[in-house]
Amino acid sequence: MNEMISGGRGWRDSVWLAVAEFAIVAGLFYADVHHHIYVSKTPYLFLLGWASLRLRGMRWNDVGFARPRSWGNALLVGIVAGVAMEALEVFVTQPLLARWLGKMPDLSDFAGMVGNLKLMLIYMLLLWTLGALGEELVYRGYLMNRVADMLRNNKAAWIVSLLVVSVIFGCAHLDQGSTGMIENILAGLLLGGLYLACGRNLAVPVIAHALGDTIDFVLIYLGKYPGMK
Repeated sequence: MNEMISGGRGWRDSVWLAVAEFAIVAGLFYADVHHHIYVSKTPYLFLLGWASLRLRGMRWNDVGFARPRSWGNALLVGIVAGVAMEALEVFVTQPLLARWLGKMPDLSDFAGMVGNLKLMLIYMLLLWTLGALGEELVYRGYLMNRVADMLRNNKAAWIVSLLVVSVIFGCAHLDQGSTGMIENILAGLLLGGLYLACGRNLAVPVIAHALGDTIDFVLIYLGKYPGMK
């Protein structure tokens, strides 16, 4: 038994460990909703993911944080995907959701960025670290693999994992209101689909995520983002 645990197999197959991890995730979301977490819960989720991987004898590269086969292809696909996702959001899904729900996403937290270059650059730094890299490591890398592992790691398990984690990703953006939450569920589905299509490598989703949000922030800075005054 001790040999199994030391080798990672005992922990890797432990249902109780998974239950404990999901309980911690739920606790972090609860704390965030009640304003007990400042700035972002992503660092806490990252530490949870790191601890989980260590206990199960794994590393971040086992869940996709590794060099892609071709950086050129990864950059090209990531850029195209990021621009396409942003265009889909701004010109299709956001107007439809705003018409259906009667309101735009609540981006008031970023209102101070309008015309403020210094603040935009600070937000950009947070975007590229906590947003693009951090969220892709946590949601696509750690959580999607964790859910799929618990469901036997087959094709059906990955479909369920994609759906479940995309909803969790959307709920992580509850501060943006119902429109913003649904937008992020859709973004989670697209980023998760990219992750799976790229052989569960995180490079393309990170690039697409970073580019899409960068376009958002530039539009907000210029006062051109839909619904932002």
